[in-house]
Amino acid sequence: MKKEIFREIEIPSGIEVKLDNGMLIIKGKEGENKREINTRDLVFEIKDSKIRIGNKKSTKSDKKRIQTLTAHIRNMIEGVQNKFIYELKTVFSHFPITVEVKGNDVLVKNFLGEKVARKCDFPKGAEVKVNKERITVSSTDKELAGQTAANLERVTKIRNRDRRVFQDGIFIINKAGREM
Repeated sequence: MKKEIFREIEIPSGIEVKLDNGMLIIKGKEGENKREINTRDLVFEIKDSKIRIGNKKSTKSDKKRIQTLTAHIRNMIEGVQNKFIYELKTVFSHFPITVEVKGNDVLVKNFLGEKVARKCDFPKGAEVKVNKERITVSSTDKELAGQTAANLERVTKIRNRDRRVFQDGIFIINKAGREM
């Protein structure tokens, strides 16, 4: 059964929103976010200080797309107001781990006594700062910050050893304001 579904998103003051050939650009005090959006079969309007997304005859799949687009746009607006910050902690019991940033790469040295440093590259747009045992990842794009933090956690995954004994690694302790 087709229904009329429309969602409205408030645009806060100081935020500039523009749609250009399917590319949504949102600018704010922290920077800008760009995202390619598919507005096929959807009404997408930017009027006054609101974004209106919807369709007069929406199916279930249209409703899912509307809800997803609404969530992405809210995250984009929140990101250009305040950056998303993920915090990670290095944990070791056997060998002291050292982490350093070189360009677009993060090097994890002396992990489990390995001679060769493990390398993790992070995408452009994310900032990685290392302060002794704390690693901070920040970005205006929530997905970019989360993926960078997940890559750092994944690079220290232990295989072929007992996880109860070897509990070393880098672990996410704070996800964009939520304690883990």
